Amino acid sequence: MGKALEGIRVIDMTHDQAGPSCTQMLAWLGAEVIKIEMADGMGDRARWLRRDDPDLDSYFFLLLNNNKKSTTLNLRDPRGKELFKTLIKSADIMAENRGPGAMDRLGLGYEDLKKINPKLIYAAVKGFGSYGPYSDYKCFEPVAQATSGALSCTGFDDRPPAMLGANVGDSGTGMHTVIGILAALVQRNLTGEGQLVEVAMQEAVLNLTRVRFTGTLTDGTAEPRQSSYEGRRPGSVGGLFSCAPGGPNDYVYLMLPPDNPGMFPLAMKGMGREDLIKDERFASVEARASNADALGTIIEEWCASKDKRDVMAAFAGAGVPCGAVYDTSEVIDDAHLRERGMITEVEHPTRDTYPMIGCPVRLSESPVEVTRAPLYGEHSDEIFSTLGELSQAEIDELRTDKVIL
Repeated sequence: MGKALEGIRVIDMTHDQAGPSCTQMLAWLGAEVIKIEMADGMGDRARWLRRDDPDLDSYFFLLLNNNKKSTTLNLRDPRGKELFKTLIKSADIMAENRGPGAMDRLGLGYEDLKKINPKLIYAAVKGFGSYGPYSDYKCFEPVAQATSGALSCTGFDDRPPAMLGANVGDSGTGMHTVIGILAALVQRNLTGEGQLVEVAMQEAVLNLTRVRFTGTLTDGTAEPRQSSYEGRRPGSVGGLFSCAPGGPNDYVYLMLPPDNPGMFPLAMKGMGREDLIKDERFASVEARASNADALGTIIEEWCASKDKRDVMAAFAGAGVPCGAVYDTSEVIDDAHLRERGMITEVEHPTRDTYPMIGCPVRLSESPVEVTRAPLYGEHSDEIFSTLGELSQAEIDELRTDKVIL
């Protein structure tokens, strides 16, 4: 059996993170993704965002563009626009996350392209969608978190809101877009018609934040900040516990929810403190709630002299949800992620070999192979000689005229 999306062609007009995270997932799953970058010598600005070397593509770009091909086009030149339309004729999907109205102003919006290819699935990632009071506003990760409610729920009660470390606005929107594209592909198999798939960043993050609205729907009050806090909340046993040697991320997050009382005896066994299971202070849910501070202190003292990995192994091995707080360098070296191939080594012509985050989706009959991100315009000759049906002389002329690079 081949790749899950083998035979599906994607014209990728995305840049930065939200769009490329979507098209990268499609590429991982086997689609041919042709990334079209501006023929300005720079391309996707992610290539030079957070660069550690002015002569190399940034890791920011490399993390978001695995398994793709790259070409360039000047879409303001009529010849570039016609070449783009030629590529669209053989495409199954076109994805873009340009600014509000940008593709329409080029004459390459959904209504324009579906006339060329009625089977085309046109995926548009927007900050606030194509209509509504905010539709002309630009959006980035912090703005999506702010306007969705996520930012207001995150941080400390007595401080301003805190940004989530995970890019739920960008990559979260990208994954929602993948879902929409795959649904449209299934429907196209039935109807033979393509359609517009639109995902707004504000709405994607709102979807990911939905459980935080429980209290608001119950009594109309705003959800307080509760996603992160120092140590444990008063009256609570579960939470963050400091471990040795006491560095900024030497913590575990231990869950001992009162609505799952079976976790308590398992946790005590993991600590080797079975004697506390029948201790009258902790023998019932009500008793543990009344003596949460005392129980928390016992757990804190036990954790304080141990490495966070050992604490995680003790509790998780006993059946209690517990996770060590890994920093990003520890995640890259994590033996579990390495064994599963989620962290893999990739060879690159200018960066040699480096660790890369792989695909989180696993299909039993079509395993994902992670290949490197393309160099700027690396596949131009291949794409325009095959799909564009141009001779090498014609390609050279377009390159000389800076229609392509």
